[in-house]
Amino acid sequence: MKILGIDPGIGRCGFGLIETRTRADAKALDFGVVTTTENAPLPGRLLELYESLQEVFETCKPDVVSVEKLFFSKNITTGIAVAEARGIVLLVAEQHKLPVYEYTPNEIKKTLTGYGSADKPQMQEMVKLHLNLEQKPKPDDAADALAAAITHSLMTLN
Repeated sequence: MKILGIDPGIGRCGFGLIETRTRADAKALDFGVVTTTENAPLPGRLLELYESLQEVFETCKPDVVSVEKLFFSKNITTGIAVAEARGIVLLVAEQHKLPVYEYTPNEIKKTLTGYGSADKPQMQEMVKLHLNLEQKPKPDDAADALAAAITHSLMTLN
């Protein structure tokens, strides 16, 4: 099964594609970020994100999509922009007729580390170990997307 993990964001949207048949054989096929033009009007940025994600989905050809659920912190303005980006992710997945599974940041952290409050370096290390990578995946958005994909594999496969 090919799982495309997505860490939604308006400036940088992380993606990570893994392939796995069991909980223990996941391997990274591709990961990175798509970006939008900083300080551009929001509608144009959303269009850039849509077009970039269309390309990612067409290139990766996933079987399922695992998306990090929105978590509102103190900055509500940033949260709203992330929610709009998340809408684009869900739209593209629906257009490709792919099932979407959503996990909270705490669910992802707990699944990979056993601890719902793990920090970024801990999460990156667990992604590296789980996928047998030589280095921690960078940037953070790509590592978070890979973590979302791994979470789906661990939650659904034997």
